[in-house]
Amino acid sequence: MNLANKITMSRILLIPLFMIAYMWDFAYNELVACAIFAVASLTDGVDGYVARNYNMVTDFGKFIDPLADKLLVATALICFVGSGEIAAYMAIVIIAREFIVTGLRTVAMSKGVVIAASMTGKIKTCVQIGAVICVFLLGKETYTFNLLGIDCSIGYIAMFVATLFTVYSGIEYLAKNKKLLEDH
Repeated sequence: MNLANKITMSRILLIPLFMIAYMWDFAYNELVACAIFAVASLTDGVDGYVARNYNMVTDFGKFIDPLADKLLVATALICFVGSGEIAAYMAIVIIAREFIVTGLRTVAMSKGVVIAASMTGKIKTCVQIGAVICVFLLGKETYTFNLLGIDCSIGYIAMFVATLFTVYSGIEYLAKNKKLLEDH
């Protein structure tokens, strides 16, 4: 396993620490969880930089890197739904898209094709990460206002935008790779 893939695996290993910090009731636990989430998220850029600049791009890395992102974000979403920070539909839509794209990647791999993350997919990940951090820092108790008769926080709106962008990204992946789903 090369350095880039080890960095990616460290992101996966930080997920249980993030979850423990979020769920365990101690002073500033959410701030600690946010910091762990942010550090784990930063490894996404670092592993990509190392892989590209030191010729460490591998098929395993192309598979595990987006999976690590999905696991990290899905964990945060599930925690937020459990604590009432976001609506369940947001988590369901985002996680469903991730399952669909992962399934598409699995079909592609069975046909000898590796689908690397697209630019839209990378932006989607950044938007999701930014939204998760907004929920942490600007959640339901801070900066709440009424929007069309609904009490919303900036974190909630950020997650709604991330949900919309996630749907767009999923549709784009399916459209670009629809031939992989056709039986010949």
